[in-house]
Amino acid sequence: MAASMRQALYPSGAKDDPRDADLLLDILLQHRDKLRRWVPDTEATRRVQNLVEERRKLVDEKTEQTNRLTSHLKIYFPQILDWFKRLDTELVCAFLLRWPTLEQLQKVPPTQLRTFFRKHHCRDQEVIERRILAIRQAIPAIRDRAVIEAKSTVVKVIVRVIGSLLEGIADLDEKIEEAAAAHPDFFIFNSLPGAGAVLAPRLLAAFGSQRERYGSAGEVQAYSGIAPVMERSGKKKWVHCRIACPKFLRQSFHEWAGHSIARSVWARSYYQQLRSRGKGHHAAVRALAFKWIRILFRCWKDRVAYDESRYLATLARRGSPLAAVHVAIVGKSV
Repeated sequence: MAASMRQALYPSGAKDDPRDADLLLDILLQHRDKLRRWVPDTEATRRVQNLVEERRKLVDEKTEQTNRLTSHLKIYFPQILDWFKRLDTELVCAFLLRWPTLEQLQKVPPTQLRTFFRKHHCRDQEVIERRILAIRQAIPAIRDRAVIEAKSTVVKVIVRVIGSLLEGIADLDEKIEEAAAAHPDFFIFNSLPGAGAVLAPRLLAAFGSQRERYGSAGEVQAYSGIAPVMERSGKKKWVHCRIACPKFLRQSFHEWAGHSIARSVWARSYYQQLRSRGKGHHAAVRALAFKWIRILFRCWKDRVAYDESRYLATLARRGSPLAAVHVAIVGKSV
């Protein structure tokens, strides 16, 4: 806010700390009604908030390193991408640490490979035999030893980093589970369809425990970035996704709404309606998140768990088309 005022009042671009201090004082004295006093949340809530945010940072780092690993493997060892669905697992990390090149891998006897897979919790015998056969039939992507040596060395470093990140994420998962279970409001968010062990604590962190912080669900929708922004100029009007918002908070609501489609009857019906009208996937998920926030806000304010059957009954009583779709689905299943 101070930076915007400085740009408006001093367009030359000049900046100095005393002038910025004067701007902050003007904001405080002249626009006090636009400001809200910050009050820290409870220790239990802040513990969950910090843990889930740090976990997300590690997950993002793991994704970055996994993408880097993929790009290296595509150059000299692309078969790994076909043999394993995911690279960010303990099995793949141990596999590449032991045999970082196809040449080394093809020298290993099948019995040793079977022992390795079983040791790393791969029990599907059909999958093991299919991998062993593919290893025997594999043809090197390149034979340039200079490239293979450099890439395989870096790959071993990357998988060590991914392994450390996996351990850190698992450790944070345990702490998050403990901290969330001890929070008095966790039962509200744990009752939400599609929330699960990861998103329920993130939703708890998003709302916090200060009921007086938000006066309405609209404030949560706007602050989180789920509510769209409307711009008008003359006779023109357009609506777009909100840019200035806490990205982690918006991501939490967006991801949860996406997961709820498979777990909630009305959410799936609403999403399908939006898609049939030409809405894109993410636009439909944001619209669904917009509706979910209103429901969750009321549960949070009243300190009650979410009840799908109760909400469907409310939709039917109000004559909502979503309730009609639900009745049709139930009738077909019967």
